Amino acid sequence: MRTSRARQAGGAGGSNGEAGGAAGGGRQWARADATRQALLTAALGVFADRGYSAAGIAEIVERSGISVGSLYHHYGGKAGLYVALWEDLSAEQEASAAQAVSAARKEGESDPIALFTAGARAYLRVCWERREAARLFLDGEGPAGSSLMRRSRAQHWIAQNTKLLRGPSSGEPAGRAEQVLSLVLTTVIGEAGREIATAENEDEAAEIIDEVCRILIRLAR
Repeated sequence: MRTSRARQAGGAGGSNGEAGGAAGGGRQWARADATRQALLTAALGVFADRGYSAAGIAEIVERSGISVGSLYHHYGGKAGLYVALWEDLSAEQEASAAQAVSAARKEGESDPIALFTAGARAYLRVCWERREAARLFLDGEGPAGSSLMRRSRAQHWIAQNTKLLRGPSSGEPAGRAEQVLSLVLTTVIGEAGREIATAENEDEAAEIIDEVCRILIRLAR
């Protein structure tokens, strides 16, 4: 999304003046992106150190080196920073899982359970790679409405997993047994993500991921 915005700002122009304006627009997007990233990085550190409730805007501003006005301009306050961090992590987890499933399909894999497990492994790997962010959301603390936000995403995730497990040839709506199986497997992945995010080291995280994938295959079959 950020790349596309920069490309839109720096699109082909018919004159030197237009090209200069596009380049200037690209620089503005780059500065705005750097500002947002600095704020998110600082917020993540403060939330991790203090917890959401005790985290203060002043400390986030101090750590980021960005003005309080810019913070409110880009995120509207502390709650906006929290939601942005959550959406960023969720998007990376989902994208990584989708890419893994797509790659497995390109390699000739067609078994729905194998595809599901490939996606789960990729998702869990992000839980380790982004463990500081993942740990932030473990205890459920957050702004008003964050629990509803999580439930909504969980329902979407379960629905997507149900489709994947059923395979491309299933034209009928999922039955109760299939829905429950997807719920159970999705819950296992979510709880495993908690353990992985708090693992002592990468080797331990890898062991947990391997064992979880073995369990998923046994449950799914």
